[in-house]
Amino acid sequence: MEEKFFEPLNCGQCAGAELLDFDFSFAFQPIVDFRSRSVVAYEALVRGVAGEPAGTVLERLNDANRYRFDQACRVKAVKLAAELGVGVDLNINFFPNAVYKPELCIRTTLSAAEFYGFPIERIVFEVTEDERIQDRQRLRSIIEYYQHLGFRTAIDDFGAGYAGLNLLAAYQPNYIKLDRELIADIDAQPIRQAIVRGILQTCGELGVGVLAEGVETAEEFGWLQDCGVELFQGYWFARPAFEALPEVPVERYAGQGSA
Repeated sequence: MEEKFFEPLNCGQCAGAELLDFDFSFAFQPIVDFRSRSVVAYEALVRGVAGEPAGTVLERLNDANRYRFDQACRVKAVKLAAELGVGVDLNINFFPNAVYKPELCIRTTLSAAEFYGFPIERIVFEVTEDERIQDRQRLRSIIEYYQHLGFRTAIDDFGAGYAGLNLLAAYQPNYIKLDRELIADIDAQPIRQAIVRGILQTCGELGVGVLAEGVETAEEFGWLQDCGVELFQGYWFARPAFEALPEVPVERYAGQGSA
C-alpha cells in the first residue's frame, strides 16, 4: 500500500506543534477473554525503532511536541495493526491533555482508519495516567465525543497514579484496567482482595467492564478468575512482541504452564 502522510489539523493550537525529531514503533500484547478462551484485543505499546523500552521514547516528550506525538501514535498504531492483520480490537493509549478540540483532533485518526481499512468500532482509546488530567470536564467531553463516533474507551492503570474513583465518577468508560500494583500476589493479599471485590461491585452497578492487567502468575489468574474477572492481560498469557502478534498458549487459560 502506498504511504500516506496525514497532515496536522489546520487549527491554531495544532499548527504550533513542532515536528517530531525522533521515530518510534510498537510492540503488541494480547488481551484475552477467559470465557471464550481467545484473544479479543491487542494493546499497542510504544517502543523505540529497534524495540527499545517505552521510556526511551516518552522521555522525549514535552509540551511543544505532545500533540504531534499523540496524533502520530494513532496513525502508526492503526497502520501497523492493519499490516499485521489484527482482526480484533486495537487498544491505543492517548494523552487527553494533548487533545485540543475533539471534533477537530480526531480527524487524523478517522482518516488513518479509513485509509488503512481498520474499523473504528474496533479501536479502544485508553486514558493514560502518565500525565495529570488537567480538566476532568474537558476529558469527559472528549470521551463522550469519541464514543459518539463509535470508538470505545478504557481507563488504564486503574488504582494507581492520577486515576481512581474520581476519574471513574467523571465518566464511565467501556471498561477499566486494574493496575498491576493491585494485582501483584493478590491471591495472598486480603486487603487487595477486598479492594478488588469492591471495584468489581461498583463497576457491575455502573455497567463498566473490568480487565486485570499485569497478571504474571497462575495464582493471580486463578483468584481473579474465581472473583469474576473475565478479561486479562499480562506476562502469564504473553509478553509484548515487537511489531508482531504473540500467541497465547492454550494451557494458560487453564492456569497451567510456566511464565
